[in-house]
Amino acid sequence: MSRDPKAAREWFVRLWADLKASTDASLLVILRFVGLLYGPLDTRLPIGKAFRKALRHRLSPEAGWRQAFGGIAYLLFIILVVTGVLLSFYYRPSTQEAYQSIQHIVSGVSFGWLMRDLHVWAANLVVLGALLHMARVFFGAAYKPPRETNWIVGVLLLFSVFAFGATGYLLPWDQWSYWTVTEGLDILARTPLVGGWLVRILRADPIVSGATLSRFFAIHVIVLPWLVLGLLALHFALVRKHGVAPRVSANRTGRTGVPFFPYHFLRMVITGTLVVAVALTAALLFPRPVAAPANPAQPPGMLFSTWILADVSRALIYYLGGWGFGAFLLLGAGMVLLPIFDRSPERRLRRRPIVAALGVLFFLTFATAWGAGWRLRSIPTTTSGELTPFQKQPTGATPGAPLPSIAPASRPATSGSDTTNSGGAP
Repeated sequence: MSRDPKAAREWFVRLWADLKASTDASLLVILRFVGLLYGPLDTRLPIGKAFRKALRHRLSPEAGWRQAFGGIAYLLFIILVVTGVLLSFYYRPSTQEAYQSIQHIVSGVSFGWLMRDLHVWAANLVVLGALLHMARVFFGAAYKPPRETNWIVGVLLLFSVFAFGATGYLLPWDQWSYWTVTEGLDILARTPLVGGWLVRILRADPIVSGATLSRFFAIHVIVLPWLVLGLLALHFALVRKHGVAPRVSANRTGRTGVPFFPYHFLRMVITGTLVVAVALTAALLFPRPVAAPANPAQPPGMLFSTWILADVSRALIYYLGGWGFGAFLLLGAGMVLLPIFDRSPERRLRRRPIVAALGVLFFLTFATAWGAGWRLRSIPTTTSGELTPFQKQPTGATPGAPLPSIAPASRPATSGSDTTNSGGAP
């Protein structure tokens, strides 16, 4: 290649043109999946022309700031994936090394503390973003035909977000995470029909042990990511097929949408910047504290929750008992099955009083329980000072065999000796 700047520039221009000519436009589906492109892709065109055509695609007139909550939840999920992958480089899922690996990430890895706290806060904010998105769809009757399937897929995505948080909560293996998960599994075990069976699969032992940690880690980093990937692909495909649900009082006569670029793209940039700024600020100013290492034989003197759903669950159990928790679950199940029963074309909220009352009761209960659980700092006890039934370990139960520790490979013994250092690093 010539050293002449003009010749070098021409060489790069030709190279770029050859790369575009040899690249199929169907690769742009990746940008569609991450939300950077909307509309159909004309794969008959060269990739450059197909990209510009997709940018000029006009969105529905209903697309606007109200649809930002779904994008916020998706962006937070991407942050969780990126930070989770970085954390997995150093995390070790064993009872001997899980706690120590977290300490190493926080204190020994460059910006490890930031990645960990950003992961923790994104796990909380994604729940809020998903619930706000659900509330907009619910109160706007966007679940009505022909969008029932997308409502069900969205609910499954919400449950997957909950499962991500629940399985990831145990991974620090400190006293707070251990006893919160113990309490949660005991509550789940009392759920009729499926509770006991599901707990046996998740816990894999009479009490929470190394086998439980191994299963939670596998579900968190292997099972759930593939499940969510498939659900997201289906969710986005259905959104593009049916479009954005019109507003209840919208007059669509003669209205045309704006091009995706630059109008909607600018909204995405503004929203994304604010979300990242909020998550980073929270991670910098309010890091997640760490308790002592997990001790199955000794409950902590104080139980501090660091996840929204843990706050909600603990508050419902503490103040309303198991029946109150079950009633809240039934309320949530009613919202999930709503498209099956609410088949009328009416979308105005004031003419759907039962649906409106159901939604207000659910979200108000959630917000109240979250506030009460956030202030709950001690383990719930009975009036006699004993642990509640949800926190008692089965009598006579012993945990299964702990996972083997991951020790550095030992160096060969010096000449004249067959002894090796099999005990790992000092």
